[in-house]
Amino acid sequence: MTEPTLPKSFRRLLSEENTSALMRVMDAYPMPSVGMGIGSEAQQLYDGMNHVDNVPTELYERYDVKRGLRNADGSGVLVGLTTVSRVHGYNKVDGKVYPDEGSLMLRGYDMADLVAGAQAEGRFGYEEVAYLLIAGALPTEAQLDDFRARVGSRRQLPEGYLSIFPRMTYSPSIMNVLQRATLLLYAFDPTPDDTRPIHEVDVALSLLGRWPRVASVAHAAYVASQEDRKLLVPPAREDYSVAESILDVLRGDEGFTRDEALLLDVMLMLHAEHGGGNNSTFATRVLSSSGTDAYSAYAAALGSLKGPKHGGANYKAGEMIEDIAAHVEHWDSDDELSCYLAKILHREAFDRTGLIYGLGHAVYTVTDPRAEIVKQYAAKLAKEKGQSEKLELIKSVERLGPQVMRDVRGITKSISTNIDMYTGFVYEMLGIPQDLFTPIFAIARMAGWAAHRMEELYGSARIIRPAYNSIMDEQAYVPLADR
Repeated sequence: MTEPTLPKSFRRLLSEENTSALMRVMDAYPMPSVGMGIGSEAQQLYDGMNHVDNVPTELYERYDVKRGLRNADGSGVLVGLTTVSRVHGYNKVDGKVYPDEGSLMLRGYDMADLVAGAQAEGRFGYEEVAYLLIAGALPTEAQLDDFRARVGSRRQLPEGYLSIFPRMTYSPSIMNVLQRATLLLYAFDPTPDDTRPIHEVDVALSLLGRWPRVASVAHAAYVASQEDRKLLVPPAREDYSVAESILDVLRGDEGFTRDEALLLDVMLMLHAEHGGGNNSTFATRVLSSSGTDAYSAYAAALGSLKGPKHGGANYKAGEMIEDIAAHVEHWDSDDELSCYLAKILHREAFDRTGLIYGLGHAVYTVTDPRAEIVKQYAAKLAKEKGQSEKLELIKSVERLGPQVMRDVRGITKSISTNIDMYTGFVYEMLGIPQDLFTPIFAIARMAGWAAHRMEELYGSARIIRPAYNSIMDEQAYVPLADR
């Protein structure tokens, strides 16, 4: 294959000799269950947990255990206080939950106002939100310029970093690459275990600058390996916003429009922070409470977000909409659409899980304010790209889905759409590949994780250590020869 001739100032050509990003190595030694099989001696080892780890439901009730740190009504157990954000979706009066319109406040500011303010001025707003979360106040113009310059100064990856870039293994997970890349950056930091405020802010700025590039390069390396060509890496643009930095590597010569970058910027703002109780942020706080280094805490947060019960399923709603579009002939027919949604719930259609992705949320009961904002700003690009009908289809699924769920499942509680209903559609319009959906979520959430980590380090300053009641029976020790 003939490689394109491009000026060195424009992009770097990296072969397998230059970067391990193009190398794919599998462990030559099989897992024990494969290499040794599972004979009679190994049955207890591989199956024992099924007999001892299943705790009867009535015991959880007897000991008033808050499984998943949730109360019986689904609300979260109060475990801390925060000045970072407020996620509101219901009112609780005399121990009873009452549905309410959703709202998201960051440091006291309504998310809708933060997005509208940046959009009204035609500028990128994610950096402003990130500053607000980390610094605790809205920046002046000079402070925002300084903040952007500091993040931009960390766009370039360390010298020699790409030569040992975490390999894109046979697992297609870029989230895994981001985790390893983050832990690798620990090795390049001269004082990685420093948890003083100045160093903590510097690490946050560094990851805000470098994660977009790491994730995008990981995807570009995967594509290059599939097409059997060298990896093309654009130079780091210190003047680019986070949104532009992501699209720069992904689009290459194709480029991108300002409207596209501004819509991605909206998505980054909406994903920047969502309370201290969500799984990945709580993971950040748990690790941070131990006093461990920032890289370890953020790598753990990435591992949490990767999970299919958290950020890892954000592409499923997009796949579901594509499936509905292919199987429902008349998108404007409520009857046809409701009938197909019922099939999904009956496990007769789509992925047979019985789930309508994008409906339901742990906090929001009536509306997810982020979804409302996405609809508003996605409409313009949808019209430009001829996707207005699909946007209306998604709105119809949002409108009809809750009633179908009530009819099929007998659900009585209020059901809210969540932002995932629109995420896949927006990213599809922006030409963002599916394997980057969750990494982009992580890139955005970095600012929120940093704010909560520092609040845990310098506010609570007490290691998180909840309790577990033991319900095991006491056993008399039996000598090995007598077992």
